Amino acid sequence: MSLDSIPRAKGRVPGLGHVPRMLRDPLGVLRALHTEGPVLRLDIGTMPVVVVTTPDTITEVLVRKGKHFRKGRLFDRLRPLVGNGIGNSEGATHIRNRRLIQPMFYKERLEGYAHVMSERSQMLANSWSDGQTIDAAKVAGSFTIETLAATIFSADIGRPAVESVREDLPIILRTMLRRALAPKALDGLPIWRSFDRSAARMRGVIEEVIATTRASNPENRTDLLSLLLSARDETGAGMTDEEVRDELATMLFAGSETTASTLAWAIYHIGQRPDVEEGILTEIREAVGDRPVTFADVRNLPAITRVLDEVIRLHGVTTLMRRTIEPVTIGGYELPAETEVLFSPYAMHRDPDLYPDPDRFDPDRWLPERSADRPRHHVAPFGAGNRKCIGDRFAWLEATIILATILPRWKLRSVPGSKPPTEATASMAYPLRVPMVVRSRQDG
Repeated sequence: MSLDSIPRAKGRVPGLGHVPRMLRDPLGVLRALHTEGPVLRLDIGTMPVVVVTTPDTITEVLVRKGKHFRKGRLFDRLRPLVGNGIGNSEGATHIRNRRLIQPMFYKERLEGYAHVMSERSQMLANSWSDGQTIDAAKVAGSFTIETLAATIFSADIGRPAVESVREDLPIILRTMLRRALAPKALDGLPIWRSFDRSAARMRGVIEEVIATTRASNPENRTDLLSLLLSARDETGAGMTDEEVRDELATMLFAGSETTASTLAWAIYHIGQRPDVEEGILTEIREAVGDRPVTFADVRNLPAITRVLDEVIRLHGVTTLMRRTIEPVTIGGYELPAETEVLFSPYAMHRDPDLYPDPDRFDPDRWLPERSADRPRHHVAPFGAGNRKCIGDRFAWLEATIILATILPRWKLRSVPGSKPPTEATASMAYPLRVPMVVRSRQDG
């Protein structure tokens, strides 16, 4: 069994495969592949990768035939950072650790995290001044890291980890996709040293924080790290320090980039659409008034939810990968065991056959009367099946609370003459720079 029967994508160069085409415009290529077929072959150098491009073939891989797959090359190459956390683990280990972690995202825990998010959102709003220019991408990144750290770690114990994330995570994000697709024979090249150094530093400071926390009676605290250290399975066994380290690294990596990118894009798009902004402000006045935003308020802010849904559709997860563990048929093509399979939620959500006028920011496409007939498998911002992101509610809660806190006080508009933000290719299509001017609403 081979992949010879699968049609190759256009633009293959002998010896280099599709690498030149991907390097020129990776997001553009991902968006265009669905026009070439539902199942395609990309050659990364001499390594074949099968790309599935339609909702049906993606659902086959993730859900209907998910048992035939395990995490693929992208996750293998992230292992120096996140180890064997739930993003990478398989089988019984994944099921056990997911069950141990899941209660940390139950309603009663989210209520506590919401209090921290609200306090920090008020601090951010209080720090701005009328006429100030900010980079919303940097602001969102710092806010997300600090808030995540405040919920994960106890007090100042986690400051070294926060500083490491702030310094090292951007380096990792810039490198991760190229590292994932590069042949292992190139692992020793100097271009990867910054990735390896940053990943090692992050893991090292997390290990130090774990040791300090375990020695200080974590059973009496409610931060995420203490809950991880106190969690027990049905046999009474807890997680090892190595397991806790891997789960924390996964949370820091996944939780900070997803929320920061979504928040920065939301600020930008709302600033371009005063009509959308006015609807949000009316909703906040009716649901919240002048008091701080609470966990209970979030369900009464559907206009913000629609904005976030539209942002994640436009600028969401760029690529995910799986690897076959046995022969399986996908989209009518037979894939042998150990086949690398790639799919792009970002590209699927920009497919004009699924979303008319796909590049337009239109939160109203998520109104119940417009979205009721949309098949569930056309929407996969956080994955699907038993690998769906465990922290999706945490991310949406944080983004909703900060927007509901800052928008009634401040009007944010693009700096005059600035160009639209550029999408960078990492795990998310995050914005490189989002220059915005802050104006007080009290001054009109």
